[in-house]
Amino acid sequence: MTVDPNAATQSFPPSQPAHRSPGAARFLVPALVAAVVAVGLGAYGKVHDPAGTAFNLAGFSSTGAVKSWLATTAFFFALVQLASALMMYGKLPGPSWAPVLHRWSGRVAFLVAVPVAVHCLYALGFQTYEPRVLWHSLLGCFFFGAFSAKMLFLRAERLPGWLLPIVGGLVFAVLTAIWLTSALWFFRTFGVTT
Repeated sequence: MTVDPNAATQSFPPSQPAHRSPGAARFLVPALVAAVVAVGLGAYGKVHDPAGTAFNLAGFSSTGAVKSWLATTAFFFALVQLASALMMYGKLPGPSWAPVLHRWSGRVAFLVAVPVAVHCLYALGFQTYEPRVLWHSLLGCFFFGAFSAKMLFLRAERLPGWLLPIVGGLVFAVLTAIWLTSALWFFRTFGVTT
């Protein structure tokens, strides 16, 4: 076998990788994780024997007041998330640091919502005794599933540009419904107390 030293060289494999279309796993894995999280939380809340209380903070009259104020704080930071997202997408004028505001307000909203969810699941469980409570239980489990999917989508590459705003809007809408069926209900029923 002879080799022609003047022949053009070929790179193997080709230097330009072929672009594959996004696979279904890119969407399926976050959806499955969301379902597992939501169903897992609901199942735990249903089979767990409610303890009646999980925490209380000094200065508050009841665990209901603590939960309502923490939920209101989370909802406030979710409103900041919504405004900063609209700034990032050019729908509202905003500062160049809107993405930083968006990330940090989301972190704070999540961190404040976690103790509320822990209390709901551990102290009260998944309840169905009236429509408001049933919706609150369903939406609470769905929220943490949808939030999990959103976090996974943030790390995925080459997603359609519409996907994150839709999933983020869904997470915000569900958190709003949770707040309406819990904290707002508490304040309207028992008054704005601490």
